[in-house]
Amino acid sequence: MDDGWPGRFARLTRRALEQVSDLIPAGPPAWTDLPREPAGRVVEVTDFGANPGRLRMHVRIPTAPGRRDAPLLVLLHGCGQDAVRFAAASGFAALADRLGAPLLLPDQQAENNQQRCFNWFRPGDTRRGGGEAASIRQMVGEALRRFGADPRHVYVAGLSAGGALAAALLASYPDVFAAGGVVAGLPVGAARDVHEAVRQMQRPEPAPREAWVARVERLTGARWPRLSVWHGEADRTVDPANAEALVAQWTGLLGLPEAPDAEHRPAPHLRRRVWGDAVEHWSLAGYGHAFPVAGGEADPFVLPAGIAAAEAMARFWGLAAD
Repeated sequence: MDDGWPGRFARLTRRALEQVSDLIPAGPPAWTDLPREPAGRVVEVTDFGANPGRLRMHVRIPTAPGRRDAPLLVLLHGCGQDAVRFAAASGFAALADRLGAPLLLPDQQAENNQQRCFNWFRPGDTRRGGGEAASIRQMVGEALRRFGADPRHVYVAGLSAGGALAAALLASYPDVFAAGGVVAGLPVGAARDVHEAVRQMQRPEPAPREAWVARVERLTGARWPRLSVWHGEADRTVDPANAEALVAQWTGLLGLPEAPDAEHRPAPHLRRRVWGDAVEHWSLAGYGHAFPVAGGEADPFVLPAGIAAAEAMARFWGLAAD
């Protein structure tokens, strides 16, 4: 029996929602569903999905009371780093506390990579729906459901191998992430195996912008996330030319001119170039392979640079840091 246009519309709407149900959380939890763990504590979540990349999921509960409109921050560690210590040393834990935001900390395991590097160079681990990228996407979905963050405001940042995977996540899931930050990382599709990865890190492949853009599989109708790129000019682990290639790749995806709109030098050793509100590139003279912080030396790969990258990223992403 035909129940008219209202009935047909309801069926079509229900069918559409079923088709995209894997991309959105089931709905914001009631306040009584929010976690009871003490603020500032890191908890492990094991039941977040099929986990094809075999990663571990940790979440740091913010010290400030959670808000329904709080963002979700995702931080990817570098090779051999402890995810929780890196979150504290980099300033992301403090940033998450000020924002009242849960901080998702995916953790690599030695059985996946002996150096505990994220496998940013394996296409099966970086493409949409595959491997480590899919595991982190499942973690994001579970964190949104369980901790009550806003699905419109999910941000990912990473250092080195974590930075390269962060770039891959932004390219594979532009409908999930609002913005990201890459520190001492590499462009998307820079390598397909470990040998190419080492070569690209040390002797970057010269390629025109169009070639880098072509390495990103485009998602129809997606809006490309905002990107903050950071690299030390004295980095001997990942050549700084990789940052230039990533900027060229991202501005090309966005259809922006190759030349920046503006350049700033907030300090003699700092240079910031910007392309509207879509891409920024920070170059740090005399700085090596590390995550920039304003002061202190809490981690071998988190070193003072006279600027706090976590705070600067948040400002560029449009998040109030205080």
